[in-house]
Amino acid sequence: MNRSFVVFAGVAAIGLTLVLSTQTSGAAQGGTSAKNNANAKMTTPANRTQPHRLAVQVDVNDPATMNLALNNVTNAAQHYSEIGQKVEIEVVTFGPGLHMLRDDTSPVKARIKSMSETMPELTFSACGNTRENMTKAEAKDIPLISQAKVTKSGVVRLMELQERGWSYLRP
Repeated sequence: MNRSFVVFAGVAAIGLTLVLSTQTSGAAQGGTSAKNNANAKMTTPANRTQPHRLAVQVDVNDPATMNLALNNVTNAAQHYSEIGQKVEIEVVTFGPGLHMLRDDTSPVKARIKSMSETMPELTFSACGNTRENMTKAEAKDIPLISQAKVTKSGVVRLMELQERGWSYLRP
């Protein structure tokens, strides 16, 4: 290895160490620990005027996944309520996940009803394409719970929400 490269690498390492120690001591002098800095990055100012927006995808017919999605919704809504900020949440179902919003097969319809009564910022979107395909496959009308609104395509709905700046979650 070239001797001048070794010297340069050593000098660079010392410089990096000095920069990092200066930043760390500056934070300590300001009375802010590294843990507090990490938490500060997670929260936003209390005077935020725009609501937070979360799009949640459910595309599997699995009660555990559906309940996890609803737990995530509850936790996000509770967090922002506690810090005095607004949040809008939309659960988008498609494919086998449509069972979450089917009146005849949903394992979580009672929970959705209860949550909808206390969370006006929460909406549920059902994929119209999936519903149409299930109607053909089962040769019967596919009833949805009253809280569900039909969107032409669940995938397109998620894309549009993300393009508008909504955060995305797939539990």
